[in-house]
Amino acid sequence: MQRRQMLSLAATSLLPGLSMAQAKPLRLVVPFPPGGATDITARALSEPLSRLLGQPVIVDNKAGAGGSIGMAEVAKSAPDGLTLGVATLSTHGVNPAVYKKLPYDPIKDFTPVTEIVKAPGVLVVNASLPVRDFAEFIKYLKANPGKATYASPGNGTIGHMWGELFKSTTNTFLVHIPYRGAGPALNDVIGGQVNVYFDQVASSLPHIQSGKLRALAVTWNKRLDVLPHVPTYAELSLFSNNDPSWFGLVAPAATAASTVRRIQEAVAKAVREPAVRDRLASQGLFPSGSLPEEFGAQIRKEIDKMQRTSRFARISLD
Repeated sequence: MQRRQMLSLAATSLLPGLSMAQAKPLRLVVPFPPGGATDITARALSEPLSRLLGQPVIVDNKAGAGGSIGMAEVAKSAPDGLTLGVATLSTHGVNPAVYKKLPYDPIKDFTPVTEIVKAPGVLVVNASLPVRDFAEFIKYLKANPGKATYASPGNGTIGHMWGELFKSTTNTFLVHIPYRGAGPALNDVIGGQVNVYFDQVASSLPHIQSGKLRALAVTWNKRLDVLPHVPTYAELSLFSNNDPSWFGLVAPAATAASTVRRIQEAVAKAVREPAVRDRLASQGLFPSGSLPEEFGAQIRKEIDKMQRTSRFARISLD
């Protein structure tokens, strides 16, 4: 029965007399290299999305310049529903805030389609830091301004922006130590060379569980099952800090509303299929499938927040 329903859905999404092999492929442009969470999300989505839409789906990695190269290519593509970009908090939040000369406008050049997944973040400290919880951490920072350091994957990255947002909302001061990539940054926090890291839960969780890192707060709408004793930022009245990272889909501007809605509905179904949901969960990703207008509002909110953060920290990469 389930197989007949899937075949029926695929057939209705094709033009009369057109087979899957004859249908024009949908290209998902991933603006980052293969192997990362953005790429994994796109590849987990590609097979069920192809089945539900009744057309081939191709993942195309166009990495470089913090995601700007791939996003610029999507912006210049025809608004025919055959090219979509995998947007992230970097491409549609951080980049517009820290680069004055982007090769795309995150609002004018795109039509929001849907948020695919959310990724909870976590504030972690090296276990040797003499703090047991968030309150003690703030007390330590207030008593030792400038003594604590935080690592990031580099200037203008999400980790950098989360760190500066934390400083602005808590009125504390930590010294930023930028690295060339998330791996070296996390390794030095684990090793104790740097005290603090603003990370996604998935990459820090094994080290939290081993006792090398201590989690103090998470960005989520409730406490996570894997970290039940760690409060959310919202519980700590730091609501601006409580937004998780995310990946979504955008289409070129002027893409037809009917096309956008059709893709959004297929994505919402795809990310809730058990196999897809489990694959994403293994990467610390939670399915979303939000409506286009909801995703558009979310993008505008993130741009505004990151612009305020960049002004606070005087971050400009041009």
